[in-house]
Amino acid sequence: MLKLIRLELRKNKISLFKGSLIAVLAIILFMLLVVFTEIDDAGDFATYADVFDGVHIFVKVVFMVFGSVLISKLVIDEYKNNTIDLLFMYPIPRKKLMAAKLLIVSLFMLVTIFVSNVVVGAAMALFNHYFVEAISGELTTGLIGEQLTMSASDAVYSAGIGLIPLFFGMRKKSVPVTIVSGVLIAGVLSSNFGSFRLGNQVGVSLFLGLAGVAVAYLSIRKIETQDVG
Repeated sequence: MLKLIRLELRKNKISLFKGSLIAVLAIILFMLLVVFTEIDDAGDFATYADVFDGVHIFVKVVFMVFGSVLISKLVIDEYKNNTIDLLFMYPIPRKKLMAAKLLIVSLFMLVTIFVSNVVVGAAMALFNHYFVEAISGELTTGLIGEQLTMSASDAVYSAGIGLIPLFFGMRKKSVPVTIVSGVLIAGVLSSNFGSFRLGNQVGVSLFLGLAGVAVAYLSIRKIETQDVG
C-alpha cells in the first residue's frame, strides 16, 4: 500500500508539502492581520480562546477545500480523462488502487489539520508575547491541552468529512462539482448561527465523518466489477 501511495504522488506530481506550507503561511498572515490590526473592531479575537477558535475555523476550511482539490486530482480527473482505464489494466486489484488514492486524502487531512492548528496557534501566541500584546488573558497549560485535544479531534473528524465531496464528484465525474461541494461543506460547518456553530457539535462531526468513510467504502466496494467507461 505504501508503494502505491508513493507511486500515486509521483505520477500526479503533487507537491503536498509545498502546497501545505503556502496554505499555513497564508493562514498565519491572515490571522496576524485580523488579530493584531484595527480590522477586528468588534473584538472577536480578544482572548486566546477566541484566537484559537478562529485558527481552528480557518485551518479546517482551507484544508477541507484543499482535500476536495486533491480528490479531484487523484480520482475525478482519472475518470473524466479516461486514464482510469489504463490504470486498472495494471496487475493490481482495483480496490487497492482506489484505497491508496483515498488514503492519501484522509492522511493528508489528518496530518495537515492537526499540525497546522498547532503551528498557527503557536505563531499567534509567540507574536503576541514578543511583539504586540493584543490578546488578553493568560496562556495556561490547561488551555494548551484543551486546544491540542480539539486540534486532534478536528483532524480525525475532517479525515472522514473530507471524503464526502467524492460522492458528489463521482455522480457527474465533475471536478468543479467536487470542489464546490467541498467549499459548501466547509462553509456550513464553519458558519456561526448566533453562538451556535455546526462544526463544534461532536455528534454532527462524528456523523459526517462516518458518512465520509461510508462514501469511500461504497466507492471501493463494487469497483472490481464496475464499468468505468
